[in-house]
Amino acid sequence: MDAKFEPAGNVLRFERRFRHPVEKVWRAITEPAELAHWFPARVETDLRIGAPIRFTFPDAAPIDGSAQGEILELDPPKVYAFTWNRDVLRFELVPDGAGCVLHFSQSLGGGELGALSAGRNAAGWDHCLGALLARLEGRESEPFTEWLPAMEHYIDVFGIGAGRFAEGELGFARDLVWKPLEDIWQTLVEGGEPQPGGEPPLRATNGHVEAGAVTKVEAPRLLEYEWLHEGEPAGVVRFEFFADPDLGNRVELHQTLPARLAEFAPTALAAWHTHLELFFAAVHGEVRCPWPADRMEALRKQYSGQG
Repeated sequence: MDAKFEPAGNVLRFERRFRHPVEKVWRAITEPAELAHWFPARVETDLRIGAPIRFTFPDAAPIDGSAQGEILELDPPKVYAFTWNRDVLRFELVPDGAGCVLHFSQSLGGGELGALSAGRNAAGWDHCLGALLARLEGRESEPFTEWLPAMEHYIDVFGIGAGRFAEGELGFARDLVWKPLEDIWQTLVEGGEPQPGGEPPLRATNGHVEAGAVTKVEAPRLLEYEWLHEGEPAGVVRFEFFADPDLGNRVELHQTLPARLAEFAPTALAAWHTHLELFFAAVHGEVRCPWPADRMEALRKQYSGQG
């Protein structure tokens, strides 16, 4: 796992060295029949600058239908670049002895929201580039069964799971890939039906932010409840879920925090950061217990500037 992410430009970068000549690798990254062995979608195009590209996904993929693109650069056997919806993919081959080095980048469209997908994209390309190597070596690639730890690794390394505190509010946004909103909602409420005035679902709370009564519910998109300080209402906690056909689905979590309680911010940030890590895992089928106190403390130190 060695992807790099440049937040300033929303660019993922990968570098791979192959013991195969440039011409062989060039065919593998440009010819649709070769791409079918390692690229995440079937590619239909003519190899010329300006040509449209159609990407079609297998039935098992989380993305429905197809995506569109256009060839931007084509300099055989050196550079191949094209758009994929809002993103730009660029392949550059540099000879290196009898082999070559592939410099691959993905420029993520969608601004800050697009950056949330960097973790899953890095995990996916790690697998795809491994499958490319397998194709070059004439063997079958191994199935990818470690999506969750790979995504978590990159989310943590890239810092895209971190929260912010500004103008009296804590805020987090987290990519949930293309999990259906109904499934995400059921993960949160665990079969319950929260109602205004009632208790929030257990999975929407943690032991570090005292929960009060539910204030708003708009299933499957919104849950809001009061939080308490020393038993008195101090603000609200709000979970919102969003679906985007290009960027994927996400959760946004906010907690209002009055100025008089600003010193509580590092603890609250650490608690919700930990909470969303557990929720992300649960959405992807892995329920983890007990609460990871060591992780929470490490994050609290980071948010308070001690780590």
